[in-house]
Amino acid sequence: METPILNTIDQPADLKKLNLEELTKLAAEIRDVLLNKVSQTGGHVGPNLGVVELTIAFHTIFNSPIDKVVWDVSHQSYTHKILTGRKNAWLSPEHFDDVSGYTAPEESPHDYFNIGHTSTSIALATGMASARDLLNKAGNVMAVIGDGSLSGGLALEGLNIASTLDSNLIILVNDNEMAIAEDHGGIYEGLKDLRETNGQSPNNLFKAMGLDYRYVENGNDMETMLEAFKAVKDIDHPIVLHVHTQKGHGYQPAITNKEAFHWHVPFDLKTGKTLHPTTGETYTDVIHEQLAKEMAEKTPITAITAAIPGSYDLKRFGKKYPERYFDVGIAEQESITLAAGQAKQGLRPIVFQSGTFLQRAYDQLSHDLGINKLPVTIMVSGGSISAGDPTHQGIFDIAMLSNIPGLTYLAPTTKEELSEMMYWALHQNIGPVAIRVPSNEVHSAKLTDFDAHKMNVLHSGKKVALLGVGSLLPLAEEVQQQLSKQDLDATVIDPRDISKLDQETLSDLEKNHQLVVTLEEASLSGGFGEKVSRFYNNSAMHVLNFGAAKRFNDRETTAELWHEFKLTPEQIVSEIVDNL
Repeated sequence: METPILNTIDQPADLKKLNLEELTKLAAEIRDVLLNKVSQTGGHVGPNLGVVELTIAFHTIFNSPIDKVVWDVSHQSYTHKILTGRKNAWLSPEHFDDVSGYTAPEESPHDYFNIGHTSTSIALATGMASARDLLNKAGNVMAVIGDGSLSGGLALEGLNIASTLDSNLIILVNDNEMAIAEDHGGIYEGLKDLRETNGQSPNNLFKAMGLDYRYVENGNDMETMLEAFKAVKDIDHPIVLHVHTQKGHGYQPAITNKEAFHWHVPFDLKTGKTLHPTTGETYTDVIHEQLAKEMAEKTPITAITAAIPGSYDLKRFGKKYPERYFDVGIAEQESITLAAGQAKQGLRPIVFQSGTFLQRAYDQLSHDLGINKLPVTIMVSGGSISAGDPTHQGIFDIAMLSNIPGLTYLAPTTKEELSEMMYWALHQNIGPVAIRVPSNEVHSAKLTDFDAHKMNVLHSGKKVALLGVGSLLPLAEEVQQQLSKQDLDATVIDPRDISKLDQETLSDLEKNHQLVVTLEEASLSGGFGEKVSRFYNNSAMHVLNFGAAKRFNDRETTAELWHEFKLTPEQIVSEIVDNL
C-alpha cells in the first residue's frame, strides 16, 4: 500500500507543512489504511471513515496537545491516533494490536481519557475548560460528539453547564444521521430541521440552551473543515459547531449498510462480506422463538432497546410488531424507566441490553425497578471473560445485578432453560428479572421440573460439588469427567438463580461433600461464588471460587485470561486435588 504523504507525518505539527491538495490526498491514504486494517482485525468502520477530514483539519489548524480534543465514545479516534505518532499500528500487521480501539492516555499525550461509552465528551470538556481557566492555562478545548450520543442524558447535562461558561469551549456535533443504528427521538428531528435549513431553523436545541451555534454542511470536504476550524479557533465563549458528515464515507458497503458497519468483524474488502459468518442456531434465535410464542399467547409484551437492535436482531421483531418495538436511542436509563412505566400499566416489557452498557442505568435498575418491584424482564448479553478494551468488560454484571434487592438474576445453561426462564419472567409478579444470555455456543438438554429459584442437580456424586454458572456449566462437566478418571465422582449443579441462594440444596451438600467449587464467567468480587463462600462460612465445608479478577482487563487474549484465572479443566482439577 502506497502512503507517500502519510509516511511524512509523525506528529500533528507535520500537517502544517502540507497544502490543501496534499491534505486531501492524505485523507484518501488514511481511508485506505483504515480499511486495510479493520477488514483484517475487525473494528469500528463507519464512525472512523466519516471523520477523516475533520480530524486532519483539527490537527492542522489547532496545536495538540496544548489544544485538546475529547472524543465521545472515542471509537472514531483511529485517524487521530494515526496522526499522533501511532500510525504503525495501522501500517504494520505485526503492530496491529499495539494500540487500543479507543483513546488511551497511557499511549499518548494527545489522549486524555479512557473512553468507550457514550455521551461523556461534553461534560468532560466542561471540566477541562473550567480547570484551564482556574489554573490560568492556555489552549482550546473541543468535545466531539456524534453517532447518536446526544440522546444520552449526560450529553444534555454537559450542554446545560457548557452554556454557563464564559470562555473558550468548542462542541463539535458530528451529525452523520445515525447512532449505532438509526437515531431516535425529538433531538434528532431537530438536527434534521437544522440540516435541511442550513442551520437556520428556529428549532435549535443549542441556541435554546444559550449556546452560540454554527452549521457546516459538508464535513467530508477538507477545505470546508479547515475554514470552519479557523473561524472558531481561540473563540472566547462556548460554541456548537454542527457538522454534517457521512458515516462510512469513502467505502460503499459501509454507506449502504451503515448499521452493520458501525462495528464489523473481519470482512472481504472488495465485497464487504463477512469472512467468517456465524452458522447454526444462536441464542438470539431461541429468544425470538420465545417472543413469537408469547405473542401467539397474547402476552402483552414489548421489546425495548437502547440503540443496539443488531445485538439481538430486534428489527426482526420490530417489523412484525412495530407498535410493540421501542428503540429509545442511546439512553440506557430511559430504556429501564420506560419499561417501569409500561409495567406499571400492565404491560410485560422486555429490555434488551449489553451488560457493559447496562451499568449506565444502575440507579434506574435499583430505584425504578427494584424498589417498586415491577415485573420487567431484562435480557443481558456479553457476560463473558474475553479479550477487549478496558471500557468493554463483560465481567461485572453479576456483581451489579445480583445484589439489587428484589431483582432476580438468572443464568441459563441451555436453550431450553433460556426459553423457560423467559416464560417464567414474563408471567411472574414478584419483581424485575434479568436473564444472562449464555456467551457460548447453543447447548440443548431436556428440561424437567423447572424452578427458577431451585438449583438443578444434574449429577449426584460425593466429596466434591461443581457449581457451573451459565456458560461455564460445560466446563464443570468437563472437570467432572476428568475427576472421574481419578476415582472422584463429583456432583454437578446448574445454579440457575445467581442472585439468591438455594439454601436447601447447599445444606444438603454438607452431608457427603467436603469441597464446593464455583465457576463463573464474571468477577469473583461481588459475584455468585462469594455468596456461596459466605453461606458456608461457619461450617466445615471448604469452598473454591473460580472466575475473573476485579480489574479492567486491557486487550489480553481470551486464552491468556482463562489461563491466568485458572479456568482450564486441568488447572481446576489440580486445585481440587490439592484441596482435598
